[in-house]
Amino acid sequence: MKIAILDDYQNVAAQCADWSLLADAAELTFFNDHISDTDALVSRLAPFDVVCVMRERTPLTAEIIGRLPALKLIASTGPGNASIDIGAARARGIEVVNTGYNSYPTIELTWGLILASARHIVTEAQGLRTGSWQKTLGVGLHGKTLGIVGLGRVGVGVARVGLAFGMRVIAWSQNLTSDKASEHGVTLVTKQELFRTSDIVSVHLILSHRSRGLVGKSEFDLMKPSGLLVNTSRGPIVDESPLIEALRANRIAGAAVDVFDREPLPLDHPFRSLPNVLATPHIGYVADDLYRTFYQDTVSNIVSWLAGRRAADPR
Repeated sequence: MKIAILDDYQNVAAQCADWSLLADAAELTFFNDHISDTDALVSRLAPFDVVCVMRERTPLTAEIIGRLPALKLIASTGPGNASIDIGAARARGIEVVNTGYNSYPTIELTWGLILASARHIVTEAQGLRTGSWQKTLGVGLHGKTLGIVGLGRVGVGVARVGLAFGMRVIAWSQNLTSDKASEHGVTLVTKQELFRTSDIVSVHLILSHRSRGLVGKSEFDLMKPSGLLVNTSRGPIVDESPLIEALRANRIAGAAVDVFDREPLPLDHPFRSLPNVLATPHIGYVADDLYRTFYQDTVSNIVSWLAGRRAADPR
């Protein structure tokens, strides 16, 4: 049995789980690089019976799945993976398994981005290294308004921290009710009011047909000139082109983004150079404890799958 572990960017997957549990039954190959080209990806994956994917780093579309006749199992990290064509996999009799997850790393990174943006921490730290002293004027958060788009597990966690900082926290999503918002000390408002009155807008929605492009030009036009947009959810929820336009024209003060339409982010992308953007390379879930959950559960899933195959065909 041949198993591919994809997109191990930090070269840590082997140390995050006991892969020796598979040593007698499988040959493991860890890949540290990312392949975007479909033909090149199919060529790489052709020999493998099992493909382990980290979140949405490598999409497994119907076309790719259809060109991998040896593929029998897709082991994905996280409770779900929208970049895997589940229907195409099932049609081929390919099983898809998932792992545990927790939201704390993403909540923590969201606040890291907010604080770093509000107090210009990156600029000041880099300036200190080059000999400067106090280049910017930061913004305090106490008394400011934090707008949460999507009050699920991550949104609730982000809201709690905002309340602890003494912020007014408001929220909106398509299904959010006043009762649910008030449970968490948050005020339900309309979408328009959220973007018009918030000092910081933080996006925490699952990517779906309803949320794709949900934040666009009309929302940026409503925001305060001093407003900050934060997105640690999924890139396509925020329409990139009007966001870039708003940032270039200084219609909003800035953006802090960890997710993008295309990942890895192209080298010539404006988010790499705009002075009012703080961008990180989709590291919201990239934390040691969560990686261990991902990879340990992946190994357990494959062990269970192999045991099931042996039980079905004891020969």
